[in-house]
Amino acid sequence: MFRSHAEDHIGAGLAGFGCPYWPTAPPYAPMDFVRAAILGIVQGLSEFLPISSSGHLILVPALFKWPDQGLPFDVGLHVGTLVALLAYFWRDWLRMIRAGLLDLKAHGFAMRQYAEDSQLLWLLALGSVPAAVVGLLFNHWIEENVRQAWLVALTLGAVGVVLFLADRAGRRDRALSSLGVLDAVIIGCAQACALIPGVSRSGATISAAMFRDFTRSDAARFAFLLGTPAFVGAALLKAKDLSHESSHQWNELAVGFAFSAVVGFMVIHWLLRFLRTRSLVPFAVYRWGVAILTLVIAGLRVA
Repeated sequence: MFRSHAEDHIGAGLAGFGCPYWPTAPPYAPMDFVRAAILGIVQGLSEFLPISSSGHLILVPALFKWPDQGLPFDVGLHVGTLVALLAYFWRDWLRMIRAGLLDLKAHGFAMRQYAEDSQLLWLLALGSVPAAVVGLLFNHWIEENVRQAWLVALTLGAVGVVLFLADRAGRRDRALSSLGVLDAVIIGCAQACALIPGVSRSGATISAAMFRDFTRSDAARFAFLLGTPAFVGAALLKAKDLSHESSHQWNELAVGFAFSAVVGFMVIHWLLRFLRTRSLVPFAVYRWGVAILTLVIAGLRVA
């Protein structure tokens, strides 16, 4: 979800293609308000649409030859989308937590007697385990070894195929109320795969839910709810990196944060409505287009 310190020092260069690194400007180069706003918009759009935010935060600066924005700035952008999630779903979380505490008091751990909201809360907790385990065990290795732009292009294309197949293969006749333990584990494992840039957390989880025959809108809703604990955990772990941000860049960071939060909130609302009647195919096509564009530009720069 967040990038490593190593990326800050090599930039988002297409080194995997054999190209020289992107601009020689130092990491944490001064940020201007326009670039901060653009990166905030990119984060708000790409975090919740199934197109990969980590991939776009690598590719956008690389394609425009911008100096790397630095890990602290990325952290601020991700906190913005966390705020969007909490602002949109706070009623759901309040209702689930309240029901969960009441049922725990009344029924102990006899979860079959729990209300639907309580069961959903515990299934979200179960589904969050795979990403937490994989993150703790492999996050450092992933950050150091699989952040090349060529790999982002390949994963964008490959997961586009998965997204397309999920949209076509799923029966789309299950509601969120039918979610079970196996569903939560499978979708949770899909979320763990999103640690690889270009996969997309929402793309992976929505695809997994649709392979389990959930409706598109309920698949997206569960994906957003499942992503909230992951966002909170990642934000807490990376919050210390905000202390490295230069004092003169806090205003720019505030701009990026604000755009990320506002755009993210709007995208959540729009996507849930969109998927009630429309398919995921446009997002699969977009992913293929970005993957091809990245490879073509990289090839031209090598030449």
